[in-house]
Amino acid sequence: MPSTNPKTYEASASTKVAFIGLGVMGYPMAGHLALAGHQITVYNRSASKSIAWCAEFTGASGQDGMNASAETPRLAVHDADIVFCCVGNDEDLRSVTIGPDGAFAGMKSGAIFVDHTTASASVARELHALASHQGLHFVDAPVSGGQAGAQNGMLTVMCGGDAAAFEGAKPVAMAFSRAFTLLGDSGAGQLAKMVNQICIAGLLQGLSEAIAFGQHAGLDMNQVLDVIGKGAAQSWQLDNRGKTMVADKFDFGFAVDWMRKDLGLVLDEAKRNGSRLPVTALVDQFYADVQHLGGNRWDTSSLIKRLK
Repeated sequence: MPSTNPKTYEASASTKVAFIGLGVMGYPMAGHLALAGHQITVYNRSASKSIAWCAEFTGASGQDGMNASAETPRLAVHDADIVFCCVGNDEDLRSVTIGPDGAFAGMKSGAIFVDHTTASASVARELHALASHQGLHFVDAPVSGGQAGAQNGMLTVMCGGDAAAFEGAKPVAMAFSRAFTLLGDSGAGQLAKMVNQICIAGLLQGLSEAIAFGQHAGLDMNQVLDVIGKGAAQSWQLDNRGKTMVADKFDFGFAVDWMRKDLGLVLDEAKRNGSRLPVTALVDQFYADVQHLGGNRWDTSSLIKRLK
């Protein structure tokens, strides 16, 4: 869970915030906002999560009774300056934003909706246009860093949208971010996250093949990883997942099911923009093999399981 020491950044602690979606990522992200002193109302589809979050974080900033839960997204966002959201996919995002109980129906004029869901660029543009029509702001802001990054308040956030809305959200979002960067117009954040996932897929397949090769060759792969990690083969994946792959441990956060959802978004976008992604398409099918092995909830480094 979040550190007990809130991060230091320039933002008024009086900012009223709503957070929609208290899953593996959203729960600790909202926690960092509470620790930073913001007044927060939370909404989660499973109300038990909202109740548990309020029990844990009410009073965390030293201001008893300031945080609350709501029964609908519309009620959660009432009078909020900034609304953060982190749900599962395009349809989940539409379900909490559009309609009579959606967030857009309850947000005050000029409020900012920051979406941390990994979703399609098309839904980001759709919701940006709808928000603008209603006098609201929408920033697509998918994250990288996984569960550990959310818990430690060290996420990398890739944003698309209007500069003024981005600048309004950034000081508050730095409570759970190591970097919060505007990369272009609406949809640019989601496209950048796709680039991120393409890189990770290729890196993990290469690392899986390297470790499997070394094991078949009879090498001490923990020692080998220590050596090559000091050279050109070094990567975050090697440093953080190499030895756990050798140890056959795959319970470190981002699940295969989620990666397949993300790679589906990537491959759909590639069809639209004419990109050729042969390695990404192949690794996506390798992840399907892992699912068939029963590894739906294994982390993404479990690609090596199909090589053993």
